[in-house]
Amino acid sequence: MIANSISLGHVLKHNDRFWIVTKKEHVKPGKGGAFIQVEMKDIITGSKSNNRFRSSENVEKAHVEDREFQYQYPEGENLALMDMESYETISLPKILVGEAVQFLQEGMDVKVTYCEETPIEIKLPETVILAINTTEAVVKGQTSSASYKPAILENGVRVMVPPFVTSENKIVVRTADGTYVERAK
Repeated sequence: MIANSISLGHVLKHNDRFWIVTKKEHVKPGKGGAFIQVEMKDIITGSKSNNRFRSSENVEKAHVEDREFQYQYPEGENLALMDMESYETISLPKILVGEAVQFLQEGMDVKVTYCEETPIEIKLPETVILAINTTEAVVKGQTSSASYKPAILENGVRVMVPPFVTSENKIVVRTADGTYVERAK
């Protein structure tokens, strides 16, 4: 594909390594031709690189696909996942989930992103429903729209919730950043 078509999140093969595009800027200098300034992160090592491509230059886009798995149980620093098509169990490192690993629940459906048959990321559902273990008491005079109070969830994660949420509630939490969305229905 031509460099002008690069988008955030694309996986490129550059210098025999796989890179995910994290930033892209189209630059048109006063002199010379336009170019694309791209910040990329190496999928394997996590190192970052800034590259410039001429707008009409060809770049190689890697083949990326998502496969459905079900989370089974932890195995030390790895996670046991069952392929939903072949029912085989595989083991992948926890680091592929990132910060969202704290929201993994047994039996949860997840997507594993493969780049040229190498797993590069485990994606959790956008939100999860969790029970609240404890919440702090509401300070008198606070309004529901202006303040939040800390709550500890069943998995031990601390989130900020509105004052009307109590320890008897279950809430919906966004897995990407661990923020409160709403009370579970």
